[in-house]
Amino acid sequence: MGQPVREYLLTLCVTVAVTYLLTGPVRKFAIAAGAMPEIRARDVHREPTPRLGGIAMFGGLCAGLLIADHLQNLNGVFERSNEPRALLSGAALIWLVGVLDDKFELDALIKLGAQMIAAGVMVIQGLTILWIPVPGIGTVALTQWQGTLLTVALVVITINAVNFVDGLDGLAAGMVCIATCAFFLYAYRIWFGYGIEAAAPATLFAAILMGMCLGFLPHNMHPARIFMGDSGSMLIGLVLAASAISITGQVDPDTMALFVGGERNATHAMLPVFIPLLLPLTIIAIPMADLLLAIVRRTWKGQSPFAADRGHLHHRLLELGHSHSRAVLIMYFWSGLIAFGTVAYSVHSASMWIVLSIAALSALGLVLLLLPRFTPRAPRWAEGLVPPRYRHARRAEAAAEAAVREDAGTEPEPARPIAAGVSGVNGATAVGPRSRFPDRRKAGSAR
Repeated sequence: MGQPVREYLLTLCVTVAVTYLLTGPVRKFAIAAGAMPEIRARDVHREPTPRLGGIAMFGGLCAGLLIADHLQNLNGVFERSNEPRALLSGAALIWLVGVLDDKFELDALIKLGAQMIAAGVMVIQGLTILWIPVPGIGTVALTQWQGTLLTVALVVITINAVNFVDGLDGLAAGMVCIATCAFFLYAYRIWFGYGIEAAAPATLFAAILMGMCLGFLPHNMHPARIFMGDSGSMLIGLVLAASAISITGQVDPDTMALFVGGERNATHAMLPVFIPLLLPLTIIAIPMADLLLAIVRRTWKGQSPFAADRGHLHHRLLELGHSHSRAVLIMYFWSGLIAFGTVAYSVHSASMWIVLSIAALSALGLVLLLLPRFTPRAPRWAEGLVPPRYRHARRAEAAAEAAVREDAGTEPEPARPIAAGVSGVNGATAVGPRSRFPDRRKAGSAR
């Protein structure tokens, strides 16, 4: 079991490295190609930012699949299954449409049609839902048309859910990465815990998707130097859907041989079978909720469900008073809580500590939502490891004043107890830690 883990880590690292290294040249290409749309009313960023980050992410996907095909244990995934080729075909199609949309702003119905075609391409090559486990009934085999319709619906819903949540710097990539990490742990357990090789493609897809998001995040964190655009959001949405489809509709629950012992033991043992029905939904729970709320909100106002607005969940967090970074972290928190909580419950469903921990973390998340003005302060021993805004005010002010005096060529004076932003005796305003760079976003976009 140790060898497959090392091969997954190698695949993950290669995907991260390729995506990260490609993002810089892609940013320059996007600027040269003019893929920098003007600021819209619903946008949060202040300056035009290049898109087309999906080009680098697609390069990471190809690199991850290529390196996995040449590894001893992961090579069997390509020999026994056609799902990796199906994923690559559908991903290439949706990525190409996303690149065109980032440059030319395609119509929403055209993108919807392309998403359905990409899902159909994967279905034709074997990546489809064959059966679903139904509580109280067992495994229900689907007809070809039922499986096709269910697969296409899941792909389209997942792509648009991820696309809807892509509204803040680093939000979509981070949420998908966190949820996919939980999905990887679940798929890996199904493969090696139960010895089911049909779960191998989903495990590989999850590892590659994590690498795509991790490699892109350093360039996309606030303030973002490049956006993934629809070429990236639709791509990671499709890979996420393909992972869920692979393990939900390809793994036969009967092969787990869980029906042993008494009725109570059988009920607990069946949880790993029923979890695939829930886990794909929990992975996109927050994007899905945002999608449904947006459709209801726009329809209620008499608008098209595809009409853009500033009513998404991340916009509401900003309106509550949360900063950009804190709004993203709150969304990260809820995404991780739902995904990892579901996986933990599937493993130890009889443990009351799991339920209590989830309840306690949910309460903590609600408290964070209700404290938008609260600014945490790091302990004094850790102040050198955190940004200046999380340090104690007096030390941050003293450092800023020392830096200004050093630039002016004067000797430092004893620190005065004046809070940042309060005028001193000579009428001058105390210099804050960011006064030397009044517009960090502009400085970052010029690099």
